[in-house]
Amino acid sequence: MITINVLEDDLLQQSRIEKILRRVLSEQQIDYRSLGIFGRSDQLIDAATERGYHQVFFLDIEIKGEEKKGLEVAQAIRKKDPNASIIFVSTHSEFLPVTFRYKVAALDFIDKTIGDEEFAVRIAEVLEAVQERQENTVAEDSFVFETKQSVIQVPYKSIYFIETSPVPHKLVLHTRHERIEFYGKLSDVLKADERLYKCHKSFAINVDNVVRVDKKTQQVFFENEATCTVSRLKQNALIEKIRTSGAAGGMEVVV
Repeated sequence: MITINVLEDDLLQQSRIEKILRRVLSEQQIDYRSLGIFGRSDQLIDAATERGYHQVFFLDIEIKGEEKKGLEVAQAIRKKDPNASIIFVSTHSEFLPVTFRYKVAALDFIDKTIGDEEFAVRIAEVLEAVQERQENTVAEDSFVFETKQSVIQVPYKSIYFIETSPVPHKLVLHTRHERIEFYGKLSDVLKADERLYKCHKSFAINVDNVVRVDKKTQQVFFENEATCTVSRLKQNALIEKIRTSGAAGGMEVVV
């Protein structure tokens, strides 16, 4: 199920894009979680709390008289969500070559000056591509966790561990490249993906990425010296699980 956000500061264009989007979503019977229309870039960035291949952003390039504001917004989105789909929708076709220099990996560039029917066709093509990308990625190897507040979707192989946050009802996901906070319970995460192993009351880990277990200090180590705690009672069971999973090739055990 996709989440769609639109950045457009012209009220007539807002109405047009929303109308065409809702029409395409209905005609193509595309399931979507929400459709947000924003006139200010800060509002859209603040609202972009989800992560994953299901995220879709339609961005105007010129916002409030700033010619390349949409490109800067795209960069901010890409930092928050490397896997989101970004589509530029603009009357400034001359900016098409410039979008590549911003290195945001936009999925498409749609010229707003085209007629409604052609616009609808382009929107339909983009959403079809997003769905295919999402389905292929989820089928391959993703960790997906959905709550009322947000959806988290990251490649499972990149996960080190998930821990409870000092902030009530929040969790922190640690991967090879980033740290992601989201609302949820550790027990629900473990139900959502049985590949994760609860090695401590506050930690669930991806055993495939463990490189060292230090029984003396009760620490589990990952690449880049990332660490989490393993309870004394879970140490032997964790080591055995790593060995039986076939991921123990380079694992070191310190006693």
